[in-house]
Amino acid sequence: MMIKKAKPVLILLLFLGFFPCVQESLAQNRVSSPGNSQEITITIDEAIQIALINNYMIRKGLLDVDMAESQIREAWGSVYPQINAGGSYTRNILTPNPFAGSDAGGLFETIGAIEWLAYNEFARTDDDPSTQPIPFDEFLDRQRQGFQDAGLAVPGFDGSNPFAVENQFQFGLSLSQTIYNGAAFAAIRGARQVRELNEDQMEIDRQIVTNQIKTSFYTALLAKEQLDVLQSSVERLRDTVEETKKAVEAGFLSKFDRISAEVELVNLETNLIEIENQAELAVKNLALQLGIPANTKVNLRGELAYSEELKPEFLNSDLSYELAMQQRPDLRQTQGFIELLKVQGEITRSGYLPTVNAFANAAYIGQVPSNRVSIMQVEGEEFTYTSESRSFFDSSYWNPAVAVGLNFNWNIFSGFQTRLRSEQNKISIRQAEIDREFQKNAIYLEIEQSVRNLETALKRIHSQQRNIEQAELNYEFALRRLQEGLGTPLQERQASSLLDQSRLNYLAAVYDYLVALSQYDKAVGKPIFQDL
Repeated sequence: MMIKKAKPVLILLLFLGFFPCVQESLAQNRVSSPGNSQEITITIDEAIQIALINNYMIRKGLLDVDMAESQIREAWGSVYPQINAGGSYTRNILTPNPFAGSDAGGLFETIGAIEWLAYNEFARTDDDPSTQPIPFDEFLDRQRQGFQDAGLAVPGFDGSNPFAVENQFQFGLSLSQTIYNGAAFAAIRGARQVRELNEDQMEIDRQIVTNQIKTSFYTALLAKEQLDVLQSSVERLRDTVEETKKAVEAGFLSKFDRISAEVELVNLETNLIEIENQAELAVKNLALQLGIPANTKVNLRGELAYSEELKPEFLNSDLSYELAMQQRPDLRQTQGFIELLKVQGEITRSGYLPTVNAFANAAYIGQVPSNRVSIMQVEGEEFTYTSESRSFFDSSYWNPAVAVGLNFNWNIFSGFQTRLRSEQNKISIRQAEIDREFQKNAIYLEIEQSVRNLETALKRIHSQQRNIEQAELNYEFALRRLQEGLGTPLQERQASSLLDQSRLNYLAAVYDYLVALSQYDKAVGKPIFQDL
């Protein structure tokens, strides 16, 4: 499974270190021309550096790494303290009697009886002989009359519900902290593993892009140098045609020889036009991969040439395979995916364990009646009452509430689901391990093929180097014979064609070697920034 890519610090180094060099190089080679077009000259290293910045796959991979970093922070958030604030307001339009249908229905009268008993007890103990105990009914009548004289309505006496509170407010904060949650802590490790997978994918994408750019650059160079060979061939053939015309005019050669040379020149010029078009398209394809504007003329600095310095350190399948086991990012990614599955198994097995959370709640509750009039008896006067109006935020209406505690949750039995998911996870890990075994075999085959391609191309290079030397000697001999009148134009053209074919074969061998070398570097997982 592929999950995307690499370290932002590497890209930062690319911008701070490499890209200014590329910009400077481009600036030095930039030439203004009509239509706001520009001209630049780049080397293969500069092309790779530009691609590692502009390529869409690389830019998307950077976002994947940023996404993984955000997921890690999100996973940590599950074990950080959670703080919530809330509030509510309730307007009670109609409140039922909480004692309706019960023996507490006469509570109001009982409250009045308590007041009556208190009054009579005071009357009996008072030293004033005019104060005498009174019956309960008289007490209630005199109390009602006192309320009426004061212009007051007392809940309970007018049939209303004295326990009703029209306005209820509640504002509070709640704090919870995870003490133990196996799934949450495993999820953090899983998020870190995903980041490593994305970083590995970033390196994979870099190697893919680098291999693509190298192949495109070498293809454009091959077309350019093939064009140079054909241009040289055309120039030589034009000289041959002129020499043939002179020989025909002098009577040394027939018109057939002149016409044959002219026809061959036209055919070669036609091939030259086609190769010019192919070379231009190859460069434009490279510019497209680099993200260079279409109106920019791109020149390539470099040549297709073999050097002993290009040979890899280990041109051996077994040694190269050992190197790949240490460097291949896709192999690290596969191992990382297995580790991620193991983390998933830990999350699954955490279902066997409890979760423990601590909490703390603080609230400020207000029960504010619409009628905030407080009734009080006038001191020293019987059944004479007065009142005062309390403010909305009077302390008698507002009260704090604080609570702390622990939450404990343990799923004792889940219908064997946890055990079955754990078994499925083990199967997935085994499947991933089988994929890793296949991947290792595929890597060995890829390396072996790259090594063989390098060896084959290297043999062709050495063979064509010797062949070019022979072809050059053959052409010089044929040209000298033609100039001395001992050879024919046909022999000279055949020698020229053999020389051109030898040079083209050498270029093709070098191109195959360089492409195979790029494939070899990718096969062994060579770090992209090692050469740059």
